[in-house]
Amino acid sequence: MMKTKRLVLDQKYCGKLNQEQWLSLENELKEAAQLIKAGNLVAFPTETVYGLGADALNPRACAEIFKVKGRPADNPLILHVADLEEARRLTSFWNDKAEICAGAFWPGPLTMVLPKAEFIPDVISGGLKTVAFRMPDHPVALSLIRLSGCPLAAPSANLSGKPSPTDGEHVWQDLQGRIPLMIDAGKCAIGLESTVLDLSEEIPVILRPGGITREQLEEVLGKVEVDPFLTEMNTENIVPKAPGMKYRHYAPEGEVHLLSGDGSEVLQEIREGLAEYAATPKKALLCLRETEEMLQDEEKKKLELIFVMGARTNPGKAARRLYEGLRLCDRQNMEMIFVEGMPAEGIGLAFMNRLRKAAGKRFLTGKK
Repeated sequence: MMKTKRLVLDQKYCGKLNQEQWLSLENELKEAAQLIKAGNLVAFPTETVYGLGADALNPRACAEIFKVKGRPADNPLILHVADLEEARRLTSFWNDKAEICAGAFWPGPLTMVLPKAEFIPDVISGGLKTVAFRMPDHPVALSLIRLSGCPLAAPSANLSGKPSPTDGEHVWQDLQGRIPLMIDAGKCAIGLESTVLDLSEEIPVILRPGGITREQLEEVLGKVEVDPFLTEMNTENIVPKAPGMKYRHYAPEGEVHLLSGDGSEVLQEIREGLAEYAATPKKALLCLRETEEMLQDEEKKKLELIFVMGARTNPGKAARRLYEGLRLCDRQNMEMIFVEGMPAEGIGLAFMNRLRKAAGKRFLTGKK
């Protein structure tokens, strides 16, 4: 088994840095950059989730990403850049909409899909004629990209199909012994993957909802459509245009049941679920604070784990803690996991997309 080094960084490197701190961070990351240049993989933090990075222009290094993660070869990789000029170089057609989006949302959790430049390795694009790329909003990620001297191909730094890593500890649990180095900078600020926006057609299309909402995009672009496959449960015949479209993702080992509706409806669904699965020994509930407060003591005793994601008035916090809750269920070997949903608007669209993917083909309770 490979020995994995864990580089733990001070939290000061996760915020706005002065010149002295940038130089200090670069010194911390020299070894990581050398590993990237030598064709190795390095896990690193971003504002969304942790990424598993490789030199995007090195086909062998990128192929290793798929091997380490157990990732299907037709699932495209997102490239990460540190400046706008590098982004323009990755596409054969940088258009006005891309310029608008970069100005409004970069650095940040928006991935753009455009026709790929000829030099982009096929292993990156999953056989497609497009390429997906973004500029992350995290000092560690930006510094590592600059020091490496290349764009970084970086899917989430977890085993394929599992909940994405939003904390350095999550990466360590999944990839220790599989990669030479992970950079641990604590928790990710957003906790959900970036929005993937296809700008290769006349009307922009959201291929994966994420940290930038449809409403935010429409403020600067006008009409933005959502790919209809985002609400489909059966995705076997889809040719994935972006990461996460085709395969079951974000899933814990236990069976996930999605609860939806208003507070009283969710409460009733919990009670029905507890009755139906009374014989299942290890049951968990991931819910909003208002729902937890309505549960009776006897109902709470029937649940081995209750994880409060956040308040209904703060959907961003609930979204940020979703993967943390799902991973906790795995650590405690939960067999049945009831998860409360939220309205599919704003960040809720991304939240519900991840929950549906986590449930896969397994049936759901409540409204779809």
